[in-house]
Amino acid sequence: MSMGGGKRGRPRIADRATPRKKVYAIDLFCGAGGLTKGLETAGLKVRLGIDIDRECEYPYSQNTAAQFMHASVDKVAGRNLEPYYRKNGIRLLAGCAPCQTFSSYNQKADKNDRRWWLLLEFARLVREIDPELVTMENVPGLAEQDVFGSFIESLERQGYRYSYSIVDCVQYGVPQMRKRLVLLASKYGPISLLSPEEFGGQTKTVRMAIGHLRPLEAGQTDSRDRLHQTAALSPLNMKRIKASKAGGSWKDWNTNLIADCHRRATGESYPGVYGRMRWDEPSPTMTTQFYGFGSGRFGHPEQDRALSLREGAILQTFPDNYEFVSPEKTVKKTTVGRLIGNAVPVKLGEVIGKSIMEHVWSFGNKARRVS
Repeated sequence: MSMGGGKRGRPRIADRATPRKKVYAIDLFCGAGGLTKGLETAGLKVRLGIDIDRECEYPYSQNTAAQFMHASVDKVAGRNLEPYYRKNGIRLLAGCAPCQTFSSYNQKADKNDRRWWLLLEFARLVREIDPELVTMENVPGLAEQDVFGSFIESLERQGYRYSYSIVDCVQYGVPQMRKRLVLLASKYGPISLLSPEEFGGQTKTVRMAIGHLRPLEAGQTDSRDRLHQTAALSPLNMKRIKASKAGGSWKDWNTNLIADCHRRATGESYPGVYGRMRWDEPSPTMTTQFYGFGSGRFGHPEQDRALSLREGAILQTFPDNYEFVSPEKTVKKTTVGRLIGNAVPVKLGEVIGKSIMEHVWSFGNKARRVS
């Protein structure tokens, strides 16, 4: 859906001249830094990331140039954030409010979940700061909720032009089947996300993404990269993964290997668990439990194990050397899995960033706000 955000015969991204005015960003709900890293790759200057999860501080500070603030967004006032922007720069307020309550995987969360209302705290900060640019990323299901309509209405009252769409991340070079809602808003004029053709994304497969990593056995850790580690498998699950084929599921097994819950009629609706990925296709959507063989189709295409933490991070398009845990601390799969699974894919952040840079370029260095 768009509000005057159509394409305008845009030239190739490689032909862009860098605007004299720089875009400075603050990333709300920044997590481990996926969106920030992507925005930085696109040439934006991210000044601050905010998250309530203390575990995000090390990866965010270690891998990006921005500062980290440990805080709940609903406790932050716009006046506290203003000093992080630079004078005479273009201000961007970005963020991905916690999406679990809107996800199709979540069957329990409702309006009593406080995360439901954090999007309105985002809207409050937009009102208080009045930045030239806004971007928001979330799960597609958010578009069906009243709280999203309230967010849009708030933007309209403030004079923003905006567009939003459901993005198939595969088309932009993310090697996983992941669809996300992306919104862009501007005080300068119509704005829209670059198309896959304009961005120049190339479809990537599991093999292209992680095929270069060292082979591992279940429960093993790569001596050269402690994030390249895998969960151990019980004797029963080892038999199950050995009986699994790429692209298959538990329905391919002998009856004695099938879990009791899947033998019942209700279990027939869960064919996407205990499966192997295919080498020459994108992976399934990375969740916070991608390191568990029984949590989805997260079995390695040919090695008898589930994905390693590093493989999950790479499928989320984090750089191969992205650090998630301080060298002094033990790597906890549940913690790192949460950080990776909840992240905005870095490549999607880059798409958003380049779309914003193209928008700024298209309106010139002396772009005037419409309000």
